Amino acid sequence: MAHHHHHNHSHSHAHPDLKGRNLLISIFLNIAITVSQIVGGLISGSLALLSDALHNFSDVLSLVISYAATKLGKKKACKEKTFGYKRAEIMAAFVNAATLVVVAIILMKEAVERLFQPQPIESNLVIWLSLIAIAGNGFSVLLLKKDSEHNMNMKSAYLHLLTDMMASVAVLVGGILMKFYQIYWVDAVLTMAIGVYLIYMGYDLLKESTKVLMLFTPKTIIIQDLVESICTIDRVKNVHHVHIWQLNEDEVHMEAHIDFVEDIKLSQFDAILEEIEEHLYHKHGINHVNIQPEFDKCDSKSVIVQD
Repeated sequence: MAHHHHHNHSHSHAHPDLKGRNLLISIFLNIAITVSQIVGGLISGSLALLSDALHNFSDVLSLVISYAATKLGKKKACKEKTFGYKRAEIMAAFVNAATLVVVAIILMKEAVERLFQPQPIESNLVIWLSLIAIAGNGFSVLLLKKDSEHNMNMKSAYLHLLTDMMASVAVLVGGILMKFYQIYWVDAVLTMAIGVYLIYMGYDLLKESTKVLMLFTPKTIIIQDLVESICTIDRVKNVHHVHIWQLNEDEVHMEAHIDFVEDIKLSQFDAILEEIEEHLYHKHGINHVNIQPEFDKCDSKSVIVQD
């Protein structure tokens, strides 16, 4: 007997149109930065600029994926898609986190090669283009910062832009040191450091989005405590066959079988169900509850049953 009682709309859904608009601005800014860096990298012979352009291009792709996911996420459920596209943003976060790690590995590989073969570079062009990239990415980072705190998809886009801004800072520092001191190895060292940071941040997001996609129980919920607390409700004898999963950023679902101490009427069950829902929502943050009521049924009474 399913009951959709609470719809907990988190902070990230307060202004989805604004979220989409901010992503669009960031997409166009990054396309402009990428094109200017490719042209500048080819003219100046700077591998640093070309690798930064590659990173920026990955940003464009990640932002497009994030934008598509925010649009899809708002589509309504239908007979063929009973959950709608509610997992689109989690999928986008997973894809973006994975590409973040891949880009980091490519950057680090290039940095190692550059370390052994430093080359003289047209540093003035490198300095100016890296300043443009810092300004563009810095603006995008500020646009997405607020939403990134409440939404995995936006966080993945935000991290792409933040790390790209840091990569551009590294290119700028490298350009200045090359211009005034002819120190060509510093660019490679800074790129390595950014690569390490990228892997650290990307792995964390990859792990979190994988847990959601694999339907793991959210780490804030301790199932044994939850079951024991439901059993304190009047007329509840036993809670078993429990499944708890996170559908997306806003929705945590639970389904379970509940044994009752007596053969109660449906109207009585509805009243108890209301109490269970209130309890689960306020104590455990579960906003979609599906309970199968039972009385004297011969089935496994284990809390977790392998289906």
